[in-house]
This record gives sequence, structure tokens and C-alpha cells, in this order.
Amino acid sequence: MSTKKVDARGLSCPQPVVLVDRAIADGHTDLEILVDNEVARENVSRLLKRRGLEAIISENVSEIMIRTAKT
Repeated sequence: MSTKKVDARGLSCPQPVVLVDRAIADGHTDLEILVDNEVARENVSRLLKRRGLEAIISENVSEIMIRTAKT
């Protein structure tokens, strides 16, 4: 499967977590997730860990990108 992009910028929790959880439930494990706040970053990272995926995080001034890797 190709990389699934999830753009959760501008959304407050739990919406980013719900979008990522849906993508995983649909069978996507190669994800590129964009968020723009620390709370979403932490909550999405926690979800990925519970689902057996590693969160690879890179940040810049306006957004945070989280890529997944199988653990």
C-alpha cells in the first residue's frame, strides 16, 4: 500500500486521533500525519504506540509531521 496522508492541521483533539485511528482500521500502516499542535502530536504518538507503530517526528515552525514505522 502507498503512504496514506492524514492532514489534521487546524483540528483539536480528539479529531486528529480519530482520523489516524480510522486510517489504521482501514489497513493503512504507512502514514504521513500532519498536525499543528503539541497536544495532537502527543495523542497521535500514543495511539501509534498502542497500535504497534513507531512515530518518527519532524517539526518546523508551523507544523509537525509524524511518519509511521512498524516496530
